[in-house]
Amino acid sequence: MYDIVIVGSGPAGANLARLIGDKYKVLLIDKRDLENENHKNTINKCCGGLLAPDAQKMIAKLGLGVPKDILVDPQLFAVRTIDLTNNLERLYQRFYHNMDREKFDRWLISLLPTGVDKKFNSFFKSFTKTKEGYEIKYIYNGLETAARTKVIVGADGALSNIRKSICYDKNFPERYISIQEWYECQSTMPYFTAIFDTEISNFYSWVIPKNKCLLLGSALKPGDNTREKYNLLKAKLTQLGFNFGNKLKTEGAFINRPMKISQFYAGRDCIALVGEAAGAISPSSAEGISYALKSSLYLAESLEDGIDGFLNRYEQKVKDIKLNLLIKNLKSPAMFNPFLRNFAMKSGFQSLKQC
Repeated sequence: MYDIVIVGSGPAGANLARLIGDKYKVLLIDKRDLENENHKNTINKCCGGLLAPDAQKMIAKLGLGVPKDILVDPQLFAVRTIDLTNNLERLYQRFYHNMDREKFDRWLISLLPTGVDKKFNSFFKSFTKTKEGYEIKYIYNGLETAARTKVIVGADGALSNIRKSICYDKNFPERYISIQEWYECQSTMPYFTAIFDTEISNFYSWVIPKNKCLLLGSALKPGDNTREKYNLLKAKLTQLGFNFGNKLKTEGAFINRPMKISQFYAGRDCIALVGEAAGAISPSSAEGISYALKSSLYLAESLEDGIDGFLNRYEQKVKDIKLNLLIKNLKSPAMFNPFLRNFAMKSGFQSLKQC
């Protein structure tokens, strides 16, 4: 019998387990094997691997410091913004830590208290209500396994099976498919590139340099000729002088984009949601690590006074996340409306003149 079962051990699930693992009996399950680097079934998270300022702030607030072996070259201090719709380009100062996302997740796991039970290479299957709480079923090393718990936490990302099981109103965030490919590149690119093109997506695309590689990614609407649009993006950027060498790998993932604060969902009964499963992710940049760390911190604080009433306390704490999502959505038209973006970029406000 566990106090809390956490499904998903990305930044939200791992940080929650780290914060509550000394007080509660915790089971953490994840489909990846985050302890065995040589595991044959290693699944990489499709992520640009940038720690944005908000994520840096949360890491500092948590009293943590990122080990240097997690960081990769180059460290980035600028965003090159390319508006293909309006044929405009600007450079803006921004501060990102460029990192190895898999190492980052493994580092968070290494911080867990020894009392946390970890079941990696595991796939959540279902749960049922019991007198004491819940019984969950999951596949562990190919075998169906059951565990009983008082609380379930869904930290299982954009396609959260936990959320699907409890969110009856179907008020889910907008969903995108992220396609990201890694290419060999010998030249150094000293900035993160954000690309806007209404022919490709009503969201955005990106190019990120990482250890002699270029990552080309795009957030695309499902079922909207995603592969054709991705290839068109690559062709357009090649014409602009981007050099995509030998392709090393292709990654994909779903991304949530909460367009209304009602699409954020904290949970129900004794089932809570954190991170992207709750809808906590930036609707303007798809940055999720800061929200994962913040929502898991709020849930941990809500559990400090015990399990009884924890969800009500959590719902009160996440009101500032909802406010943040509202503000970002109010600001989004300046980024994603071609007319407003054209006006903002032509003004040159806060842009840098490159030497």
